[in-house]
Amino acid sequence: MSSFFTTPASQKKRKRDDDTSTSFVKKKKSTAPGPKISKSRKSQAARDESISGSGSEDDGSRLKASDEEQLLSSESESEDETGAQRRLRLAEQYLENIKGETETIGFDAEDVDRDLIAERLKEDVAATKGRLYRHIASTLDFSAASKTSFRADTQTTTSIAVCPPYIYTVAKDITLVKWELPTPPQPPPPSKNKNKPSKKSPPPPRRRPTKLHYTRGNPRESRNPKYEHHTASILAVAASADGKFVATGGADKRLIIWSATDLKPLRIFTQHRDAVTGLAFRQGTNQLYSSSKDRTIKTWSLNELGYLETLFGHQDEVLDVAALALERCVSVGARDRTARLWKVVEESQLVFRGGGTSEKRRPEKNNHATTNGDVTAPVKSYAEGSIDRVAMIDEETFVTGSDNGGISLWSMHKKKPVFTVPVAHGLDPPLKPEEASAEEVPDLKAPGEPQPRWITALATVSYADLILSGSWDGWVRVWKISEDKKRIEEVGVLEQGTLEETNRQNKMREADGGQVERSTEMASRGVVNDIEVFEKGERGKDGLCVVVAMGKEHRFGRWKTHKGRNGAVIFDISPKMALEAATNGETHEDGNTNKEQSQA
Repeated sequence: MSSFFTTPASQKKRKRDDDTSTSFVKKKKSTAPGPKISKSRKSQAARDESISGSGSEDDGSRLKASDEEQLLSSESESEDETGAQRRLRLAEQYLENIKGETETIGFDAEDVDRDLIAERLKEDVAATKGRLYRHIASTLDFSAASKTSFRADTQTTTSIAVCPPYIYTVAKDITLVKWELPTPPQPPPPSKNKNKPSKKSPPPPRRRPTKLHYTRGNPRESRNPKYEHHTASILAVAASADGKFVATGGADKRLIIWSATDLKPLRIFTQHRDAVTGLAFRQGTNQLYSSSKDRTIKTWSLNELGYLETLFGHQDEVLDVAALALERCVSVGARDRTARLWKVVEESQLVFRGGGTSEKRRPEKNNHATTNGDVTAPVKSYAEGSIDRVAMIDEETFVTGSDNGGISLWSMHKKKPVFTVPVAHGLDPPLKPEEASAEEVPDLKAPGEPQPRWITALATVSYADLILSGSWDGWVRVWKISEDKKRIEEVGVLEQGTLEETNRQNKMREADGGQVERSTEMASRGVVNDIEVFEKGERGKDGLCVVVAMGKEHRFGRWKTHKGRNGAVIFDISPKMALEAATNGETHEDGNTNKEQSQA
């Protein structure tokens, strides 16, 4: 027995269409006879024409019936196809529609810059996969980098963090200071009279950062568990990307979370059993990683101000930790001579073992071990005793710095370093006889051999080929990764010039009979304890800023005191194209630019 509920939908729709079509025909017949046509009939006829679209009502009814048949057939097809097939069919229809539109309009695809579009798509894919995709080392002019020093009345600056436009520095005397970076110079105010130029010259740009907030701990409160500050040297600092939190870790085993606006403590964590040596935020989040001398790495969520978990595996003190966008981090374990990549979600780790020499992988040219001011030593590889520093290039590649002066490039697909630069920052001269002996008449033979300078700081630009390293030789050295990711190549030294310029100056000195040596005016005197890098403008189009933490002593001890000042240094690096444009457009006293004078 059939009823309304058991009748198929197709039959119901077809009957409804037949009824509507017959009603239109009846109206047509009723309006045909009769000499007079009223206004209501005229309006109804107009409505009929608008419904039909063109031609007679019979053509309109046929078109509507055919459209509904196509709709019913597509509905029956969609019932049989899967979700993937439906998405494929819709994508094909979309592409066919675009092709038809371009053919009718006459659109030429060659008018679009295909190279730029393809390059941007490749960069987006590489960024989502966490791979190196930016080659910026060759686009920056390191020889023209401007230097600005700033300091507070503190002891050795142990670490530094940047969240533009603010800088955070910590020191051995338990101080935490917030600085504001100088703003770019403003254009001169417009003159009221258009014919006469404005006589007011723009104010000189402020180069030194401004100190905004300052807080200092008290070592006498070490036995007070309710004291809301550090009671021993602060060794590490990190700032969140959203500008809400600042984290500090110290030798008092405390990890303190501060409000970034006014440096007020929000939470104090005491889960670590020894000094907190390194801090790193996961990019784009408020997830924090902390390393400690208790041989562990701990993870924290600052949105809830809570502890998450502990990562075990190192056999010695964990001195540094680094992280990027994925939920993983890399740490180095000092004298266990391993670097470990922790996959937090998978609860697994990859172990990379160092400890060897770089005899087989050392570069043949441009070795810093051969020239060192007063000391000229043969190229020699030194055994790696401790891995002290680490920085991530992308999610699969990272670099480490060791106490033998070597900088090693690692890939997660190999357990040994891909490439190693030995003695990257040169050698220290051996001790003088009077320094090594307590005798009144010491032996004139110098004891020992020149020793390599440790790598005390490492920094990279995320997903780019640029590496910065520091030690106590007074220079911040610049390196780049080759395009095949298998070598580390030297670029130059900040403020001193590129490698080509340095070699050219040395050749000129040799031709004049002079001695080849480095300038005694060092760019940054003292120990480079930390380096931070941030890009200016969108995707670094306006250049790069390098902020360096300096001190007379190493951040972990006082084994040796070096000449220098406690504080920090900012290097402002501009792109090469911008400098060329500035020199070409430099104005002279007559008001003409270099370009205008050359044309004249």
